[in-house]
Amino acid sequence: MKLLRRPARLALLAVLDVAIHARGRPVSSKEIAARYDLPPRRLEALLQAMVRAGVLTSIRGPAGGYELARERRRICVGEIVRIALRVDDGSQEGACLLDRVMDPTLAAAEARALTYLDGVTLDEIYASALALEMADGPKARGDFDI
Repeated sequence: MKLLRRPARLALLAVLDVAIHARGRPVSSKEIAARYDLPPRRLEALLQAMVRAGVLTSIRGPAGGYELARERRRICVGEIVRIALRVDDGSQEGACLLDRVMDPTLAAAEARALTYLDGVTLDEIYASALALEMADGPKARGDFDI
């Protein structure tokens, strides 16, 4: 069972991708969508939500895209998840008895999970991604400069 809903997983993937691939230039939503075979419209909505919340910055123009708005160590995973969960994912919530009975229990579990994720930074999952060789070697080790 995956506790994180699809929009939250996509948002985390997108922000992590920007952290890995920025390397001094913005990462376009088309690049991210192509790398992971994601639906571009839904991805763009999540990326724009991240911009509005101050997690990413948007660069306009032909060479535009997205960059981290803050250092990786100043972005927590819980923040990304909360932002993504506010974006409409197009799913319909059921009104069946099981949903009504389980919603309070699942809400409590979600609150505990978010509290835990507030203590996990983007920098930590970035380091894990590099350790798993998800990045394309040393050239993909972009960083945020002030």
